[in-house]
Amino acid sequence: MVEEGNVETGNKAVEEDKEHNCFWAPIDWLRMLASETHWSFVFGVVSVYGISQGLGGALARVGTEYYMKDVQKVQPSELQVYSGIISIPWIVKPIWGLLTDVVSIGGYRRRPYFILSGLLALVPMLLISLHSKLHLVFALLALTGGSAAVAISDVTIDACVVQNSISHPSLATDMQSLCNLMSAIGALVGFFISGVFVHLVGPKGVFGLLTIPAALVFFVGIILSEPHVPDFAYKEIDQKFIDAGKAMWTTLKCPEVWRPCLYMYLSFALSLNINEGLFYWYTDSKGGPSFSQETIGYIFSIGAVGAILGAILYQNKLKDEPFRDLLFWIQLFYGLTGMLDLMLVLRINLKFGVPDYLFVVIGEAATQMIWRLKWMPLLVLTAKLCPSGIEGTFFALLMSIDNFGLLSSSWGGGLLLHLLNVTRTNFENLWLAILIRNILRLSPLGILFLVPRGDPSSSILPAKMLSSKDEEAEESKNVELVSLVNSSDGR
Repeated sequence: MVEEGNVETGNKAVEEDKEHNCFWAPIDWLRMLASETHWSFVFGVVSVYGISQGLGGALARVGTEYYMKDVQKVQPSELQVYSGIISIPWIVKPIWGLLTDVVSIGGYRRRPYFILSGLLALVPMLLISLHSKLHLVFALLALTGGSAAVAISDVTIDACVVQNSISHPSLATDMQSLCNLMSAIGALVGFFISGVFVHLVGPKGVFGLLTIPAALVFFVGIILSEPHVPDFAYKEIDQKFIDAGKAMWTTLKCPEVWRPCLYMYLSFALSLNINEGLFYWYTDSKGGPSFSQETIGYIFSIGAVGAILGAILYQNKLKDEPFRDLLFWIQLFYGLTGMLDLMLVLRINLKFGVPDYLFVVIGEAATQMIWRLKWMPLLVLTAKLCPSGIEGTFFALLMSIDNFGLLSSSWGGGLLLHLLNVTRTNFENLWLAILIRNILRLSPLGILFLVPRGDPSSSILPAKMLSSKDEEAEESKNVELVSLVNSSDGR
């Protein structure tokens, strides 16, 4: 009896230790990162990835859609075009990357850009939230300025992450995990509360709330621990820009590089984005299900959960699969999941007794999971296309190509909605727009030959591009702008 009592006591102690470790492990992990790097760096990652991009990006997406629909009274096809214009700052990410790498301000390389991005986001958010009748052109300029602010802070925090990865190579994966985790949690929380805030304070009030993430990014620039380097050689800036441009052009001319780049652009551009047309239909009280603001936010939050599940599935089961084989099945399923939207608009789900809300939630989760499964291998492929010496800037360039594909997708979707006369109140041809979009989603299967057959562990670039005489010297000067989140947003 004594032995049995000791065993039970020991088991309880073990279980208590496990519960204690599960609770404190994340906190201990953050403390470790803060002590090895600096607490201001961890605060910067949480502020930029978690609050500015994750939570703020989710609030901005829902707020922008309702602002354009209810305040500016634009058509869904117009909103598609305007959404593309707002995303343009993400297409020119290499410019922000070159500036943060090459141009020092006041002896600092990172802090001034956080301060600039914070101010650049603060002013337009205040303008939209306080102005009662802001003209559409000025509203677009303000939203584009806010997008540019987030893009600049994204590139700058990426530079800080890679800089710390170089000085602490054993913590490189931990820092990337921290970035992805903060972004995912922020987006999940942001979408969950977005509809509630739109309902309580309206879309303009949501933009007022977005001044808080902007102020946090500004504060990051004030407190960030960074060495001061006086006597910056401004005369060498022009030559550095020229050298970087020549190196990138030489690399792009390589068939092993431009062929997969062409595939990535076309695969995004051909998958037309008609989300704004669907959003207008979701909220329509006559032809659509008339979802409330809260319901829209909850639907997007479930989509964020699906994206997290997709990332987990890729990391644990699919990360070693050959690029071409994996992208074939993912693109195929991506086209098939689009049929869920077609069934919803044609009201087929009601014939089977499935409520609209449940059907939309299932479709959003499946679509976002498949999208993340497509995005992650393309990120890995992009990283493997970057030559030695200009890894960071070239990675930003390739990400810009992807973003340009997303812009083409948004504008192409807007044109399709316009041609089919899908308006704020007329959704008669929305089903046809969805069908055309689904067919085009399958079209990248015909150009998969542009993607290399190799798996993620094999080399893609020619041997001469994999090494450089000045590799070690460049590594200390050149900061890789490795952005594995983006989000979301598809972005």
